[in-house]
Amino acid sequence: MRIDILTLFPEMFTPLSTSIIGRAVADKKLEIVITDIRDYTLDKHKKCDDTPFGGGAGMVMMPQPIADAIKAVDPNHEAHRVFLSPRGRVLNQSVVIEFAKRDRLLLLCGHYEGVDQRVIDLYIDEELSVGDYVLTGGEIPAMAVTDAVSRYIDGVINAESLKQESFSSGMLEYPQYTRPQVFEGVKVPEVLTSGNHGEVDKWRKKQSEEITAKNRPDLLK
Repeated sequence: MRIDILTLFPEMFTPLSTSIIGRAVADKKLEIVITDIRDYTLDKHKKCDDTPFGGGAGMVMMPQPIADAIKAVDPNHEAHRVFLSPRGRVLNQSVVIEFAKRDRLLLLCGHYEGVDQRVIDLYIDEELSVGDYVLTGGEIPAMAVTDAVSRYIDGVINAESLKQESFSSGMLEYPQYTRPQVFEGVKVPEVLTSGNHGEVDKWRKKQSEEITAKNRPDLLK
């Protein structure tokens, strides 16, 4: 899979070159291409924003640099083009799995008060939100989407891990424990050291149900 990220602040994406995602890129299981929108502005001062028509606070990203950047990196519209925006459908695990089935994604990061609507209408396939709150820009949401989607690419992580995590079965994940068996006077639940895999599975299912009912009862409806 290839993921293109268009941003005014490419330096924010250093974390994607580390840890699991960094290894996936190094192993060529995943391609992440960061494009600086400023490279495509026609303004000699690299200006990419201007005041909004109709008045209001803040600045709006101009359509020309964004449109030219999109046309440069995806001239044949091979990518599914996503604008990270509070107005979009909300990211969840089913969206992640849907995106992971695509060969290519293009993620547009807005900033300031947003982007000119015309570039959304002409060049974007959908808007996507990471939750009911507002951030200073789309860079952190783009990293979240990239990280979540990358986990479902073959070979990035152990496939078994995907089956036993939160949301994979419609519920939140059960508690996890490792050595030592006793930490600050608290013991690991005995069932987990019993060697009885049937009882372990039942315990984990019960714990998932209880945690989901407590923290996210909406998932049980």
